[in-house]
Amino acid sequence: MTVDREEPVPTVVVAAVIVAPGGRVLAAQRADPPALAGGWEFPGGKVDPGEGEREALVRECREELGVEISVGERVGGDWPLSEGYVLRVWLAALASGTPEPREHLALRWLGPGEYYDVEWLGADLPVMKSVENLLAQG
Repeated sequence: MTVDREEPVPTVVVAAVIVAPGGRVLAAQRADPPALAGGWEFPGGKVDPGEGEREALVRECREELGVEISVGERVGGDWPLSEGYVLRVWLAALASGTPEPREHLALRWLGPGEYYDVEWLGADLPVMKSVENLLAQG
């Protein structure tokens, strides 16, 4: 007799690709953990129990950047992260506020031709490539 083993449910991490006029995207430089510090990512974080993914995205941007966002379309499917985690990404726009680095070392707006001027973290680099293609299509 075989026993079906259920795969553990991964922890969902959400990220916002905040797009401004001119195709500029907001990149955030990690402060911690030490292994990731200095690398660049799209802002976001873990989804709390009982919280929807879009709700988590809005909350994370409020906490990390001090802004309100409007969430747009999803970018790709599930992006691989470290063991036990999956990244889900959405395009977003600023609804109000000016981003400030509350939990990051720095923030940078990157326009077309500048998207790779920062050292993206491994999980975020393929997302940036996908976003670049989406923005190029209009």
